[in-house]
Amino acid sequence: MAYGIVHRFKGGTKEQYDTSLAKVHPREGADLPEGQTLHIAGPTDDGWIIVAIHDSRESWERFRDQTLGPGLQEVGDEGFAGPPEETTFEVFTVQQAADHDVSDPGVTL
Repeated sequence: MAYGIVHRFKGGTKEQYDTSLAKVHPREGADLPEGQTLHIAGPTDDGWIIVAIHDSRESWERFRDQTLGPGLQEVGDEGFAGPPEETTFEVFTVQQAADHDVSDPGVTL
């Protein structure tokens, strides 16, 4: 079953996100890690939010333990300050409009 993760970084910035993503995603952030099927991120009123969907809880835990945790430690002060507020969930459903490409920054849903 697909597994969702929401990370909220209070005070997080685009620069911290870019630095962190380049470290923990393949090809310096250009590709998704193995098992991750969706990655959405953006600014909030009080920082930065990331929503990721993995093909399973095991996939998420493997990425978290083997890549994300060590990678965020390596970027140190250039990345997000401290751990995020985390919410995880089993994905029940996903709906997306067929005629919208959410990877295009100009698209609003």
